Amino acid sequence: MTDSAQAQAMPAVEVKGGVVAYLCVEGAAKAAEFYARAFGATVAAQYPPDENGRTMHIHLYVNGSSLMLSDPFPEHGAPYQPLQGATLMLPATDIEKQFKRAIDAGAVAKMEPQKMFWGDTYGEFVDPFGVSWSMNQQA
Repeated sequence: MTDSAQAQAMPAVEVKGGVVAYLCVEGAAKAAEFYARAFGATVAAQYPPDENGRTMHIHLYVNGSSLMLSDPFPEHGAPYQPLQGATLMLPATDIEKQFKRAIDAGAVAKMEPQKMFWGDTYGEFVDPFGVSWSMNQQA
C-alpha cells in the first residue's frame, strides 16, 4: 500500500444489520447531516471530501443499523441514478414523534402515519435527496 493509500484508509467500524443499504446521492455529506437531524443518525466513519466536494464513503448508524452513502463518481463508473422502486423502512416506537422529526428536518410526507389493515401504524415520506422512506410502528 502506498503512503497516500495508507493516509486514506478508514478505521474499521462495525457493520450493523443483516442487509445494509448503500445510497449514491447528490450531496452525501449533506445527506448524512439530514439523517442526523431526521433520524438521530451518527457517523461511524467518513472519508473527507475530494477537491470537488464529493465524498466517496460515509458509514452511518441509523436506528441500530448501518447505512452507507457516497456521492456519484461518474468517472469511476458510479454516476447518479435516481432511486426508483425502493423504500427504506424504519421501525418506530413513537411513530408520531419520529415521523414529525423527519418532516421538520426537511422530508416531505407522502402518507401521514395511520392505522393500517394489518394493525400497525404506518407512514411514508421522501427525503430531500430523493430517497423514499417509510415508518412502521407495530401494534
